[in-house]
This record gives sequence, C-alpha cells and structure tokens, in this order.
Amino acid sequence: MWNRRQGRLRPVGCGVEELRCRRREREAALRKARREQQLVSKRLLRDDAPEETEGEYVALILGEAEIQQFLRLAQRGPEEKERERALVSLHRGLQHPETQQTFIRLEGSMRTLVGLLTSNQALLQLEAARCLHELSHSEQSAVAEACLPATSYLLTYISGHSSDLIELCLYTLGNLIVESEAVRRQLLPQGIIPALAACIQSPHLTVLEALGYALSQLLQAKEAPEKIIPFVLGSTLPQHMLRLLQPGPKLNPGVAVEFAWCLHYIICSQVNNALLITHGALSTLGLLLLDLAGAVQRSEDVGLELLVCPVIRCLSNLLTEEEVETLGEQMQLRDERVVAALFILLQFFLQKQPSLLPEGLWLLNNLTANSPSFCTSLLSLDLIEPLLQLLPVSNVVSMLVLTVLCNIAEKGPAYCQHLWPGPLLVSLLEMLAFSDAEVVGQSLELLQLLFLYQPEAVQAFLQQSGLQALERHEEEAQLQDRVHALQQTALHR
Repeated sequence: MWNRRQGRLRPVGCGVEELRCRRREREAALRKARREQQLVSKRLLRDDAPEETEGEYVALILGEAEIQQFLRLAQRGPEEKERERALVSLHRGLQHPETQQTFIRLEGSMRTLVGLLTSNQALLQLEAARCLHELSHSEQSAVAEACLPATSYLLTYISGHSSDLIELCLYTLGNLIVESEAVRRQLLPQGIIPALAACIQSPHLTVLEALGYALSQLLQAKEAPEKIIPFVLGSTLPQHMLRLLQPGPKLNPGVAVEFAWCLHYIICSQVNNALLITHGALSTLGLLLLDLAGAVQRSEDVGLELLVCPVIRCLSNLLTEEEVETLGEQMQLRDERVVAALFILLQFFLQKQPSLLPEGLWLLNNLTANSPSFCTSLLSLDLIEPLLQLLPVSNVVSMLVLTVLCNIAEKGPAYCQHLWPGPLLVSLLEMLAFSDAEVVGQSLELLQLLFLYQPEAVQAFLQQSGLQALERHEEEAQLQDRVHALQQTALHR
C-alpha cells in the first residue's frame, strides 16, 4: 500500500482504483458472511380453538390404532362433522413428535392424508392441509421427506380460490423447502416458480406474506445460484417483488419485509444484478429508504428495523455493481435526500438498534466511494461532525466511519478544505490511541490524504503531539511502514 519514490514517502493505496478494489474485497467478505447467517427457519400456523388458548386443552400422543381410527373416520365417517372432527383430532395429535414418527411409519397413512387433501369438501381439505403443515414443521428430516407425495397437490392449491388454504399450503411448502433437498429437487420440475409467479398477483396480504416466506426459503438453498435464481429472474417475480416494495399507502410492512429479504438473497447471488437495476431496483429501494426515514421522524418506527436492514443491504450490494456506474443509475438515488435519510436512520440505530449501525455505514461507504456528488452532500449538509460522533461506538463502526472520511478526502484538495479545520484532527489523534491495528491503519490513511491535499493539517498535527501518538505504533509489524511514511511526510513538509 505504501511506496518510496525519489526519497519521498506517499500512499499509493488511496487512489480511486485501490479504494474500489479494497471495497470490493470487503463487500465480498460481508456478502459471504451474510449468506452464511441465513434466515432459514420454519413457521407454524395454528388456529387454536378458544378452549385451547385458555389452557383447558392438552394434545394427546396418538398410537397406531388411534391414527388408523381417525383416518378411517375422516374417510368414511357417516357425517361430515364427524369426519371433520376426526381430522381435527389427528391434527392436534400430530403436534407431538412421537405421533409424527408413528404416522409416517404407518403404511398408507400419507396416501390417505393426501387423498383427503384432494377432497371436494372445503373443511376436510383445510384440516388435511393442517395435518400436513404440522408434519412439515417437524425437526426430523424423515418426516418432511415423507410429505413428498403431497407437494404436487400443495402446488396446485396455491392457484385456488381459498386464501386460507393457499396461505397454509405456502407455509407448508416453505417448511418442506428448508428441510429437504429432495423436496426442492421435486418442486422445481413440478413448476414451483411459475406457480409462485402467478400467486404473487393475489390481492390477499396473508397470501403474499406466506409466498414471500416460501420464496425466501427457496432462494437460500445452497444450490439456488445455479438451479433456482436464474429461473426466478427469468420469471415475472422480480417485477412484482419491486412493485410490492414501492412506498405508499398500499405498502404492507409484513409483505415488504419478506420480499426485501428475497431481493437480498437474489442480489447476494450475483447471478444477474444488472437485470434488477434495469427493472428500477435502485430507484424503488431508494424511495423506500426515504419513506422509512420519514416513518422514524413521525415516530412510526415500531418494527422498522425488520424492513430497513434488508433494504439497506440490497442498496449497498447493488451499488458495488459496475452497471450502476456505466448506466448512471446511481443518480436515481437523489443525492441529498438519500444522505439525509440515511443519517436519520443512523441516529435511530444509535438509540434503538446499534447492531444495525454497520449496515447503514456500509451503505454510506458505497454511496461515497465513487461519487463526488454524494461526498458533496455530506459536506453541504454539515454531517461530518455527526459522523465523527459515531467513532467511539465500536471498532467495526470506527473502521466504516474512517473509510467514508477517506472516500471524501481522496476526492482532492477542495474536499479536504471542507474537512479542515474542525474536530477531525482531535478525533484522529484519539483513534491513534486505539490498539486495534485496522482502526489505526485507516486513521493513518486518512491523515496521509489530509497531509497530501491540505498542508495546514501537518502543522496542526505536529502542534498537537501527533508524532508522539505515532511512536506508539512504530513496532507493530502491520503498521510500522505506514507510521514511518507518515512521520517522514510530517517532518519534510
């Protein structure tokens, strides 16, 4: 990173290309870490009867004889009510893992249940679907795989007319997708992606939220980048997902959260982000970010972090794409408004959700890395001091704040003049007292840029015992070359 030239020491790691390369490497590492921390989980829908919610009902473990009896009654009971009650009892029994294991071992049990799922009586069909849903929620992979014969019917019914049944089928499919690669291998040729693309046009919010859950589980499969995401991108799903993320009175937070995470998984795969950009993903996400900041200002921030996290991640990752620069798409983000909105959210994170501060700062880093206009916005809105106030939060936050400041400083003398004078030098001297090598190294890089473009900074640095602060790191192998370079620059100005 640091070179000697004609007896002078100057940074070569502060140019646009080097900064871009370093940012890409960090983004790749973050993307990998975020993909490894996936949200694969199962969800359980239970429409408990009133007596259950009052604690008067206890589900019993069922033996083979009882399961067979309930299945016989459900198939051939003399009255519809009796048949329905039998399936309700079976559904409740299947809440126990022991009953689930007994059920899948029982010959013909799944075939009978699938037959009941295809019943032309709506209530029987719904109870059969609830039984399958209980089985799909099992922690035992063998139980999920036993549901394989039902997948084609579940897919068929998500194109039906009953929103309750569609919602149940979608959550059941989502649970099965999480558990078993065999299920995913079967669902793809059965047409799950076209089925979801048709279903996403449903007017029912509960259906859309369930669909988002099922799709997000599919997109997180290890084979998704090669075998699933290309087909999703080739369907109408991305356009509809972006439509459901558009801010306005019709935006539903629960639905938006699910599809924002879906979009995040697609973007992280890097299969074809250019397509999402041409569909207007940056513009949609940028407007949604403004809307979220407005919600914070109106104190309507309950649960807001659930949506803001995937939205910020999507924007951050899209901004690393070359198409953003070549197509000029970054300008869709309306520089000053986005920067102002982001700082509103950073203050919200600081007070209520500090773990999200790195997410917001990473977006700010990607906005300012190659954009003089975003750097200008930061300066014109007087946001340098609020940015410096975040430095003590953590080493990770310090690194990101310093990286953003480097992005501004490397734009040249005019930008450094706005950074200086002010509280920046005091903050940097405090950073040099840190023991974290990465934080200190980034502080040294920022100082070198200031010395390069703002000569007055050198004198102020010397007057405030800057050389003594550097001496602390002279023996650290990771820093000594940069420390020596900065000492030489300060002494020979």
